[in-house]
Amino acid sequence: MPNPFKDLHTVDETSFPYVFEQNATVNLSSNAGLVRLNVYRPKTSGKVPVLVTYGPYGKDIPYSEFHAKSFSEVNPEHKSEHSAWETPDPEFWTKHGYAVVRADERGLGQSPGVLDTMSSGTSEAFYEVVEWCAEQAWSSGKVGLLGISYYAGSQWRVAARQPKGLSAIIPWEGMSDYYRDRCRHGGILSNSFIRFWWNRQVITNQYGKPGRKASNWGPDTIEGDLSEEERAANRNDQNIDNQRNHFRDDAYYASKEYDMGDIKVPLLSVANWGGILLHLRGNVEGFVNAGSKFKYLRFITGRHDLPFYYTEEVEIQRSFLDAFLKGDDRVGWSTEGKVPMVDVVLRKGDVGFNDAEAEKAYRRRTEKEWPIARTQWTKYYLTSSKTLTTSLPTDIDKLRYRALGTLENPSLIQFSSQAFDQETEITGNITAHLNVSLTPDPAGDTPSDIDLFLTLRHISPNGKEIFYTGTAGDPVPLCKGWLRVSLRKVNREHYKHREWLPWRDYYSTDVQPVIPGEVYGVDVEIWPTNVVVEKGGRLVFEVSSGDTQGSGLFLHNDPVDRSEKKLKGWNNIHFGDKFVNYVTLPLIPPKA
Repeated sequence: MPNPFKDLHTVDETSFPYVFEQNATVNLSSNAGLVRLNVYRPKTSGKVPVLVTYGPYGKDIPYSEFHAKSFSEVNPEHKSEHSAWETPDPEFWTKHGYAVVRADERGLGQSPGVLDTMSSGTSEAFYEVVEWCAEQAWSSGKVGLLGISYYAGSQWRVAARQPKGLSAIIPWEGMSDYYRDRCRHGGILSNSFIRFWWNRQVITNQYGKPGRKASNWGPDTIEGDLSEEERAANRNDQNIDNQRNHFRDDAYYASKEYDMGDIKVPLLSVANWGGILLHLRGNVEGFVNAGSKFKYLRFITGRHDLPFYYTEEVEIQRSFLDAFLKGDDRVGWSTEGKVPMVDVVLRKGDVGFNDAEAEKAYRRRTEKEWPIARTQWTKYYLTSSKTLTTSLPTDIDKLRYRALGTLENPSLIQFSSQAFDQETEITGNITAHLNVSLTPDPAGDTPSDIDLFLTLRHISPNGKEIFYTGTAGDPVPLCKGWLRVSLRKVNREHYKHREWLPWRDYYSTDVQPVIPGEVYGVDVEIWPTNVVVEKGGRLVFEVSSGDTQGSGLFLHNDPVDRSEKKLKGWNNIHFGDKFVNYVTLPLIPPKA
């Protein structure tokens, strides 16, 4: 039986340095049901601006329990009894004149309803939460969005709906394109992170799930537990939905789409160079395509969880929000042209990985646009002798490698540049053009597709590969890209198509055959990157048939999506005057 709804709202004005309202209720008009949220607001009679997060991780689950190791490393200025994973700390922000509102997404925590993460329906509920915040008696009517990851990705979608009161957003490491950034890289299912994320961080907090308190995962559902059958009927499982759906015109993926140009509020998009398998692309493309008059793109390095709380980064958040939510613009964010649109951190040298102090050696530089206007798009040609060269090759040959490589048993070919004769900066989007074919095993099924996994690696002058800090503090290379060759069709007429970023619709009608004996010329998007290659350093371009080092939690190993029947055999790269292969790198000369 569904739980009868109760009034769970409580107000505590004495126990904390701020007023703490728990389980306030937003009755949804656009959806059946309600959303429950916590309000943390300054002890003042004046009206204050509001910072809102809406997501699945539990407004009442302490950060210290959600991820104890991470919490132990957070800047102490952002630790309090009400700290929560990937969200602004209430004690800090109320001290600086903001109310903080943290909502349990529909179907999670204390919010009943259907658990349907990242859906159109849950975005509509978030829209209503934003408008509720703008209308409260203690609110100035100005609402800002600030959060990491899920709490960033959700910002793009709700901002495009233009709720009343929304005045600025800071999506901090947050994908903006559900299909391309998160679920299907180049059309290939990125299944392992979805499974890890869903099973550890989402379903464990479903409304009505028994035993949460006993598991130190926040309080139990106050209105009572629900049976497994009821909970199963009240959720849409991302593992199942992403495996069953393949194309952007499938109803499942189509329902997640929106027009980034509808985002009009001031925007500070913060992208992490190390987020090479989830958020990086979304922050860059969200910035490029947003319709905001005042929009900024800031690059950072470091782990996914900690830089958000660094003192210097918080001051940037605060100055931006103060400008648009309080009218206190100390920097010039609200003056057109005063603050450069792009702020790049330059990765030069080998400082190690997962070392925040060492990464302070990276210097910063501002730019007026993205991509950088003085970019020199330069082709590095692949040769059958496994080199990268800026000279057009004349060799005629074919190199082959096994299909269905895995992280444990990789199958790949690496192409190495000569040592650079001078310091060279690479900053921006990368594309590769490859001529590929497949060969079946003598006694096996005839394969019908090729999965391309591409990686760019940086080798120091002393011959050692330089690794960078990945999402979880793991060592990662410069960047990666992917393509399922049956989805090679490029829509060059699309308004978002660019020579440095080919546009694919990924529609079911775009599927093209892949058969033995045919050679297919394909353009592959590789996610943006930055590196300063020192004199004597080299680059290695890697072509593989599956995940390789640096993939971490983000593996593409679903046995249905990457079946032996579809892929098993040999993959080939062809070389010749009709089969020229290259990777186009964005070289950046010094400013004049």
